[in-house]
Amino acid sequence: MLEQSYYDLADRCIAKHGKAAASLIPVMEDIQDELRYLPGELLSYVARELGVTEAKAYGVATFYENFSFEPKGKYEIKCCDGTACHVKRSIAVIEALKKELGLGNGKKTTDDMLFTVETVSCLGACGLAPTMMVNGKVHPRMTPDKAVDLVRELRGGEEA
Repeated sequence: MLEQSYYDLADRCIAKHGKAAASLIPVMEDIQDELRYLPGELLSYVARELGVTEAKAYGVATFYENFSFEPKGKYEIKCCDGTACHVKRSIAVIEALKKELGLGNGKKTTDDMLFTVETVSCLGACGLAPTMMVNGKVHPRMTPDKAVDLVRELRGGEEA
């Protein structure tokens, strides 16, 4: 059972966008912006409040890659491994990040909830390959060393 504050957040988001089926995506986006993920129990509540089936709400949430049922870190790092980035050694950047942050074997988020690292097919910045995005900001021409330096800078200079 979630804390009442989660339901209060959902109610505020619903009030902002209106109690209609068409508000489903904006409400889900606002909740995820606030919590950095979309709790399944809260999604069921939102579905009931908006008058849509749970199946519809879960269908929308799983269709769009942007939604996550798993908590994400404060810094969401998306590493491009599309063709241009892959050719320019994006795998080495991804491996360096995972090593620095102690991630691997399906684990995407650090225990301290600071970082989530995901590999994506394209960030739309092929001319800047290899690219990495942190909380929506593109970081071009990454190298393993530059990626690790950026993580350390975000961490506040602390070493792992």
